[in-house]
Amino acid sequence: MMDEEIIERLTYPSQYAEVYGSKMHYVEAGSGQPILFLHGVPMSCFVWRNIIPHLAPLGRCIAPDLIGFGKSDKPDIAYTVFDHIKYIEKFIETLGLKRITLIMHGWGSVIGFDYAMRHEKNCQGLVFYEAFLRSLNGDDISLPFQEQLFNLQDNVLNGASFIDKVIPQEVMRQLTEEEMQSYRNPFMQTGATKPIMQYLKEVPKGDGKTKIDQLIAQYSKKLTHSSLPKLMLYTVPGFVTTIATAMWAKENLPNLEIADIGEELHLAQESCPQVMGETISVWLQGVEQSR
Repeated sequence: MMDEEIIERLTYPSQYAEVYGSKMHYVEAGSGQPILFLHGVPMSCFVWRNIIPHLAPLGRCIAPDLIGFGKSDKPDIAYTVFDHIKYIEKFIETLGLKRITLIMHGWGSVIGFDYAMRHEKNCQGLVFYEAFLRSLNGDDISLPFQEQLFNLQDNVLNGASFIDKVIPQEVMRQLTEEEMQSYRNPFMQTGATKPIMQYLKEVPKGDGKTKIDQLIAQYSKKLTHSSLPKLMLYTVPGFVTTIATAMWAKENLPNLEIADIGEELHLAQESCPQVMGETISVWLQGVEQSR
């Protein structure tokens, strides 16, 4: 059901930080301790436009576009997840962000979890939705996710067509033409699909043998020993996160709260942003009071 509070446009002014000679675009709102939003593929900071208003009263909300995505520059790099990790780490350093609360979605969780487990003292909390929490095996990849990977692997004609194929499969409402165009715009130029193609090459397939699987296994092990406050947002039927993963998190992650935010596939930000935003807000306030 469409949330009455949904805003179709990104209303925050664009800002840019220079990172390794390229400009990374971001938006921000609020003041205080930093709350850093990391989007997935093929999203941009646009996906957070209806979540930020709920959290801006609690801290300095900063939502960057990953390098190669959104309005960020598209340098001639490979766009591996290790490139994204490198650029986000430098982005955090450039903005001087300290004691960060990370809010992560999809592929952004790989970047964020890795950062948090290498810089745990610079983090205050972890919020994650549809995240890559642990190394997957073939039985723990949802059927919709498997089908999407199979269908798209060799069928990315251009970025705009990718958006048109992917978004409707991942959200339980029909986005407006204006919203869809905001997702398409970053991929309208020639060569803009390179980051998407690299993602499709790297995303875990369940065999446990890739560098990405190894990276996930490393930070996943550290997460099981981390005392950082954690909030796992969970939807049914979900897309990346299966019931098995949710149960694993409940049994293995210290200081974890799991919140079921309703019926959704992969983009609760687009269908129930008020529930998502308010759930994170209540959790954040609780974390602050417990300190």
